[in-house]
Amino acid sequence: MTEIVQQILNALSLGSLYALLALGLATVFSVLGLVNFAHGELITITGFTMLLMSRLGIPEAFFIPLGIAGATVGAVAMERVAFRPFRNAPPTTLLVTSFGLSIVIQQVLLLLTEPKPLPVQTPAVLRTRFSIGPIDVQMLQVLMTGVTALALIALVMFLRRSLSGVAMRAAAEKFDILRLMGVRADRVITWAFAVSGFLAGIAGVFIVARRGAVDPFMGFVFVLKAFVAAVLGGFGSLIGAVLGGFALGILEVSLEVALPSSVAGFRDAFVFALVGLVLIVRPQGIFGERERVEI
Repeated sequence: MTEIVQQILNALSLGSLYALLALGLATVFSVLGLVNFAHGELITITGFTMLLMSRLGIPEAFFIPLGIAGATVGAVAMERVAFRPFRNAPPTTLLVTSFGLSIVIQQVLLLLTEPKPLPVQTPAVLRTRFSIGPIDVQMLQVLMTGVTALALIALVMFLRRSLSGVAMRAAAEKFDILRLMGVRADRVITWAFAVSGFLAGIAGVFIVARRGAVDPFMGFVFVLKAFVAAVLGGFGSLIGAVLGGFALGILEVSLEVALPSSVAGFRDAFVFALVGLVLIVRPQGIFGERERVEI
């Protein structure tokens, strides 16, 4: 029983990471139709911001807010510098731009730092542990799940109650109509990138706390998993992105427990195979809407 509860905590915490990142990808996609594969570099920016704060001797209490702020500013800068000049370009051009931007950020960080992982001191609250009966619980696991839930509630409130949030929802439905109503497209898209950067910053803090180190390539695997989660839930559906993230986390932990040690190294292959089977049945994702194709 203790082992089952421990694995449930592991699945929820891992699913929380994927949900936050998938939600950030889906937010930009719903507004701009862009799959931003440079989203993983926002995790890296978060980690290196925390590393810089540590080396400058800034108190640990500021690591988390400054790390999240670094990712948010980085996302807005991505939109302004890399994506805005290609706003009216075909979707494939934007996709290639996101890959190119990812490589540029990785190489710049590689030139400025080192390829090997660099240790980062994280706030003590993220490293504490406590016991509930026979169950050993990491504070990080509790915070990952709780903060993810709060972030999702805050995002829902933002989308429903604020003018910028309502404009983002309208843009997701029909961008041309939004422009005819006099709403500035640049402002809506900037807000979408800021929200995605904020969510990536939260996830980045937790990833750095889990790893205890940063490197220029740390965001690639996570953005790949987030992309799979968003596709599984249905791109364009924010609820689908969240549930897809949790489903992927539960699936990974379940396979890690169930697979024998001789094939445990192929866990990701089994995960992607199972996701592929789901998409064969529902190619639009679990919560996505099937598009009509007119001939």
